[in-house]
Amino acid sequence: MRLSRSLKLPLLLASPFWLVACSQADAPAAPAEAAPAPMSAAAGPTDTPDDPVTAPSPNGSSAPSVPADADQAAPAESGPNAPADTAAAAAGDARGRIERVLGDADQYETVFKALQQGIAGDDRAAVAALMRYPLRVDTGGSKREVPDAATFQRDYERIVTAPVARAISAQSFDTVFANQQGVMIGNGQAWLNGTCLDKACSRTEVKVVALQE
Repeated sequence: MRLSRSLKLPLLLASPFWLVACSQADAPAAPAEAAPAPMSAAAGPTDTPDDPVTAPSPNGSSAPSVPADADQAAPAESGPNAPADTAAAAAGDARGRIERVLGDADQYETVFKALQQGIAGDDRAAVAALMRYPLRVDTGGSKREVPDAATFQRDYERIVTAPVARAISAQSFDTVFANQQGVMIGNGQAWLNGTCLDKACSRTEVKVVALQE
């Protein structure tokens, strides 16, 4: 069949479009590119780093946070029978506490000062006279009872050791610790206590009852 000239021109113009359409229909679809991740905020000083940092507290403090185990440190012991009671003594209440708990504070102070003077002057007989026998001793890694003044003077250097002498010399009577067991010097290097001399306990005698390192 012959086409008229009027039909040939439109067909010639349309044929390239048909070829393109056919080639696009037959070609496999190209895989879609992965969509980009959502945009994050611009990097800057406010970004969270890989290693987390504790934020400052609301009050503006920039100090680092305290480790969790820091609160394990035990507070100072307190109470009427605890060494921390020396805080009250340091404020000038040592004599008052001795009067309330033990009695005659003047007698305790007299023995305390005589003990310091005897040790400072290396007067072994004077120091021995201040002990109550048998004397409890825990020095040099051994515990024992010293029966009398003669034994005390003979073993003086093993009983009044350097740590014991230093603690006694460094103590102030205004800061001694006192409880029902007596007056403590240092951290327990020496203890003073009184005994009744009559049934009514109207008279007492204060002596050193224990020495220990």
